[in-house]
Amino acid sequence: MSTPLTSLPTPPVRPEYERTLPPLPGIPLARPLPLAARAWQQPGLRRGLILLLLAVLWEALARWQDNDLLLPTFGATARALVEGLLSGELLQRAQLSLAVLLKGYLAGMALALGLTTLAVSTPFGRDLLATLTAMFNPLPAIALLPLALLWFGLGQGSLVFVLIHSVLWPLALNTYAGFQAVPETLRMAGRNYGLTGIRYVVQILIPAALPAILSGLKIGWAFAWRTLIAAELVFGATSGKGGLGWYIFQNRNELYTDKVFAGLALVIVIGLLVESLVFSTLERVTVRRWGVQR
Repeated sequence: MSTPLTSLPTPPVRPEYERTLPPLPGIPLARPLPLAARAWQQPGLRRGLILLLLAVLWEALARWQDNDLLLPTFGATARALVEGLLSGELLQRAQLSLAVLLKGYLAGMALALGLTTLAVSTPFGRDLLATLTAMFNPLPAIALLPLALLWFGLGQGSLVFVLIHSVLWPLALNTYAGFQAVPETLRMAGRNYGLTGIRYVVQILIPAALPAILSGLKIGWAFAWRTLIAAELVFGATSGKGGLGWYIFQNRNELYTDKVFAGLALVIVIGLLVESLVFSTLERVTVRRWGVQR
């Protein structure tokens, strides 16, 4: 005969209590880091100190050289840079260069995305991308400038053409390598949802390969920026106006070495700003926030 559940004894309830544990002997409690140690952990401070050290070395080397025609001091270069910015000349030259750069950079991005999409979709596209990158990636973009001048004339079209060449191949290679590294489980998930073609690339491959794509964008930006300055040193005047490379070339001819270094300094400053404000922000709000990249 079974015993009814209501007649079973109720187990005792143990009373709750709290016990304060004593500190472990011989193990000191954690203390907050000193202010200097916390400040040293900030990457902005470390990079600022590196730039300050480079400026001090530049100033010391220029004073030891004692020839402003060959190497102006850091102070003279800074004055020339500030004067050029206040007069608006350097800002106008930088605006012209960045406008041309943006056109070539965006066109190169679009072509690279189209090539890599075709490469991951069909065997013919894969062979096409491999063949074209093997042919044209080792070719310096500035070497195509004479042909670009014949084809597009003395205008922005020539500069945009060489910029597209400098951006297209490294970005396409990095993007395709990122697509190839996407795990098979993500690919199968995309196929199970019925994603094909451009939807499969945009919703599955691009988010998973974003670290490689961002690396390709940074490499393409660096290649395009230095290609543009080099092209403007050879040919940079369009309708009587030129960019930063043309500004450097003109002042070199007139032996204004401090202005030459001021133009070079502005090229470096723009590169640092793009790296810290654009690409670092993109990485922080995407791959680092998602835990894909440290």
